[in-house]
Amino acid sequence: MCDVCGCQVPDKEKTSQTVDVHESLLAANIAQAKENRHHFEQMGAIAINLISSPGSGKTTLLEHTIRKLRDELIIAVIEGDIETERDAVRIRAQGAPAVQITTGGACHLDARLVHKGLHQLQHESESEKFDIIFIENVGNLVCPATFDLGEHERIVMISVPEGSDKPAKYPKAFTTSQKFLITKTDLLPYFDFSIDEAKEEALKLNQGLKIMELSATTGNGFEDWLTYLRSLKSR
Repeated sequence: MCDVCGCQVPDKEKTSQTVDVHESLLAANIAQAKENRHHFEQMGAIAINLISSPGSGKTTLLEHTIRKLRDELIIAVIEGDIETERDAVRIRAQGAPAVQITTGGACHLDARLVHKGLHQLQHESESEKFDIIFIENVGNLVCPATFDLGEHERIVMISVPEGSDKPAKYPKAFTTSQKFLITKTDLLPYFDFSIDEAKEEALKLNQGLKIMELSATTGNGFEDWLTYLRSLKSR
């Protein structure tokens, strides 16, 4: 068993048995994710799954996004964390409905947890329709890349302080995503981060990956992000 998230890890002496269990768990998740996707669409929403390491700026990005688009788009957030409601409180302070899912130790959200969060969101929200529902996944570049949550878009984020080698070190997060955000670009003068290296390594893994550079704090590059979100409404 994996010490990080409790996932089954193949044993050399019992490989076939362990793989069968793992595949069964993933099959159940895939089936639930399909139901979630249908549920999102019934709500009129595009679902976006944000994955990143802890501290890359997911919640800050969402705070600024909600403030900028609150008069144009109906946005809601499903927050995933191991403990506390701190991020959900920050989102609600911006006027958007937010549901907090605490995993109690698991290092990722799965489709079952998101399904539960969706029903809670509908129960607690005054709106019956949403334009965008963000899923802020647990901070981790490993396990969240394996689990489909029923999202329409998956966005992987790395921040300048983390280093530009992350695509090479955590490839699945980039091969399974459609967008790649490089955040906290206002800190480039203070860290040894190569934008070119990060882009090159990411595109080696996924040639179709769309890349954006931005700083939520200064607003640099933020308009491109907002334009992308506005375009989702016309899908």
